[in-house]
Amino acid sequence: MPSVPVATDAASVVGIERASTTLAPAVFGSIQLTDVLAWVAIAAFFGALLLRWQGALEPARALATGAWVAFGVFWLTMVPYYYYEMQSPLQTLLAVAALPLCAYAGYLLWGGRDSLFLLTKAIAFMGLIYLPVETIPFVRTWLIETTAAQTHYGMELLGHSPGLVEGANGYESKFDFDPEETVTGRTTYIILACTGIGSMAIFGGLIAAVKAPLKRKVAAFSMAIGVIWFLNLIRNVFIGLASPWGWFQQEWLVSFMTTYMGAEPSRVSFLVAHNYIAQTLSVVALIGITYLLIKIVPEILEPLEEVLFILTGTEYDLFDALGKTDVRADGGSGRADPDQQQ
Repeated sequence: MPSVPVATDAASVVGIERASTTLAPAVFGSIQLTDVLAWVAIAAFFGALLLRWQGALEPARALATGAWVAFGVFWLTMVPYYYYEMQSPLQTLLAVAALPLCAYAGYLLWGGRDSLFLLTKAIAFMGLIYLPVETIPFVRTWLIETTAAQTHYGMELLGHSPGLVEGANGYESKFDFDPEETVTGRTTYIILACTGIGSMAIFGGLIAAVKAPLKRKVAAFSMAIGVIWFLNLIRNVFIGLASPWGWFQQEWLVSFMTTYMGAEPSRVSFLVAHNYIAQTLSVVALIGITYLLIKIVPEILEPLEEVLFILTGTEYDLFDALGKTDVRADGGSGRADPDQQQ
């Protein structure tokens, strides 16, 4: 992604985005490196699933283990972007934690926890949904500029009509506020992560990976896409207005952010709106959407059990806890039998 101009910010959401080459070390900021690592990891995930489907369990374990490590390294390459350019503590922390967690998942799989193949399948589908959108130019352009137009329409409903011009990312996605008339002299532009495609890919991957009737899967996916789109629109409008109009330019906040967070004074409203308020609410929204999906496709509890085991080292039976034991893919409780999974 091109460097951000002095008076412009990228109003992005949590998700995979191209790394910047401006403030990050060259090797970690390489666009080619992040893209290659992502494609290699996702291709290896699918390769491992194919090998397992063919009955080659040991080679499948080995390939999946390598894929998990590569996926963790991919997230490590994103750390400089989140830390230096986005100045996002939450995204930086998650990216740093991804490598050891992914390596641990690979270690568990290598050691015989074959139930992790279902989570592997979910990650593979997440990548299959996301990566083509990022790497096919006309799809990426359409998605970014459509999101920008919809966000601008949302601003107009609130009495603001700055217009759209070409942003630093090369798309017509920058809100053309007059710096002489705004409080901070700054504006924002939409990038790929602002489209919500990252969150859509997460839920799409979970839904695609589990065994459930197609009708319920389609209903769950449609609900998730609709909710994410609506909440993401509100989020973009909020950040897009908070930055130029200085909604959070209170003196004590400016002093704290500049002294302890290294922020530029004029960026305080953007950073507070984007990195703290919006990202925190995004986590809440993800939890809420997950709860709604469980009502439609409770089968997604199975890969979520694996996520909890990786994080805590403790076995959880979410089906039993939520009274959904009748829909377990393995027909029982506790850790799933991998031979009865997909």
